[in-house]
Amino acid sequence: MRIATYNVEWFSNLFDDQNQLILDDSWSSRHDVTKRQQAEALGIVFTAMDADAILVVEAPDQNSKRATVPALEHFAEAFNLRTREAVIGFSNDTQQELALLSDPDVLTARHDPISTPDAPRFDQKFDIDLDVDERADTVVFSKPPLELAITAKSGAEVRLIGAHLKSKAPHGARNRDEVMRISIANRRKQLAQAVWLRRRIVQHLQDGESLIVAGDLNDGPGLDEYEDLFGRSSVEIVMGEEGQDCLHDPHARAALNRRLGAQPTTSRFYIEKENRYLQALLDYIMVSADLRTKRPKWHIWHPFDDRDCWRVPELRDALLTASDHFPVTMDIDL
Repeated sequence: MRIATYNVEWFSNLFDDQNQLILDDSWSSRHDVTKRQQAEALGIVFTAMDADAILVVEAPDQNSKRATVPALEHFAEAFNLRTREAVIGFSNDTQQELALLSDPDVLTARHDPISTPDAPRFDQKFDIDLDVDERADTVVFSKPPLELAITAKSGAEVRLIGAHLKSKAPHGARNRDEVMRISIANRRKQLAQAVWLRRRIVQHLQDGESLIVAGDLNDGPGLDEYEDLFGRSSVEIVMGEEGQDCLHDPHARAALNRRLGAQPTTSRFYIEKENRYLQALLDYIMVSADLRTKRPKWHIWHPFDDRDCWRVPELRDALLTASDHFPVTMDIDL
């Protein structure tokens, strides 16, 4: 089985209020890319991945006028994809939903949110002392993680949690001190969300369940100047320490063990004021120890780092046109 995670930048803006693809030459929300160009590039990428299940990060919007599931299923139909059934969890108000596209001939997936006293359901509230002042702060997810119960046609059962953690930009800051204060507060909230997610992970692992945690954690070792202040990144919190109740992702482990030198990356952003591109490792597929024994194989579809992607000009160009993130896939025998 091939499982993928793919953050599609501004996917929602490619659909109209009837949840149909807009295939015209109007501008998409990606710089210098039309809606037709982005949609067709996505069709090429999804087809090339040929995954059985794709966690779509920043999936089309879910609100009173638009719906994520029909939008994704219309997208699959337009490009004749095997992954033709979609499922969504708790919607949010950011125009960036979390959803799964899957092949019903290979697996079934249903939204199955869990709640425990230690870790409430992800659309609820979580109390934690963020600043060690002996007073609990209330945290909510702007993008509640997607909890799925997956059953393969073989009968194998797996839990999958799709996540999109994000520390908001310091909007409203009027000077450097305010930028720092707001940035630290926002990062603290992101780490609290990671702790909340980690508690759910530990519960599944202690219950002996096979678990996959996938998505965009918007964080990683060495990513910003606030990491030393808090000691650990969201990635390290979610994965856990090496040993008991630990998840594994080879790219994350490589980055953690190699602070200097070449590291894997899954995204590419243009920094206009510096006239250059920044690459970062943001997207992960983490697995429980029992799944790791099945010797899964991970693959980052990076057009410059992966030889096969580079050698196919149509795919290479499509990866650059479709999004500012690149897909990550994992092949595993279930």
